[in-house]
Amino acid sequence: MTDLMEPETRPTSRLRALRHSRGWIFGTMLFSALISLTASFVLSVEALALAADPSAELSCDINSVVSCGTVGLSWQASLLGFPNAFLGLIAESVVITIAVASLGGVRFPRWFMFSAQVVYTIGLVFAYWLFQQSMMVIGALCPWCLLVTLSTTLVFATLTHFNIREGNLYLPPRAQRSAREFVDADNDVIVVAAWLVVLVALVLLKYGAAVFA
Repeated sequence: MTDLMEPETRPTSRLRALRHSRGWIFGTMLFSALISLTASFVLSVEALALAADPSAELSCDINSVVSCGTVGLSWQASLLGFPNAFLGLIAESVVITIAVASLGGVRFPRWFMFSAQVVYTIGLVFAYWLFQQSMMVIGALCPWCLLVTLSTTLVFATLTHFNIREGNLYLPPRAQRSAREFVDADNDVIVVAAWLVVLVALVLLKYGAAVFA
């Protein structure tokens, strides 16, 4: 019976081992951060274009719902007095540095990874606040902003997965064991996938066919 099951279990075991490897974790983090950095760069360029000419038409001004210009001209887009995209350029550059160094074999101290988790959690909350404002207050969607939200979610998920696995979050022993069992079973992947589906559903329920008009 064991021999008959081995062809089915071995690929699954290899896939699980790959997903929990440093190469997969930090490779995924690097890829996601590069996407976010690219989107932040485009948003920064567009913010400068809007600062020079508020009536400028941007490449992603498609309709009344999908409009980077509408979002970019809102006060929420420059909450700290400068374009939010500048923060993305800084934050994602740091994440890319951590990912590349980790892929190269560098092991950062526990306190450093915990600090990275705290700072990036703040960034995630900020990204979702902007998403909520875009959806419910501004009434327009910016494709590049949505891409930042997506990539920020993926970076946060991979960073959290690694920090839980390595015990970097200073959790109580019982909470650490539960969290480790949760990520070891790949439940975090299911949660993230379900969460992204919910976000897509919210956008479609709010704007429907207008998104594609």
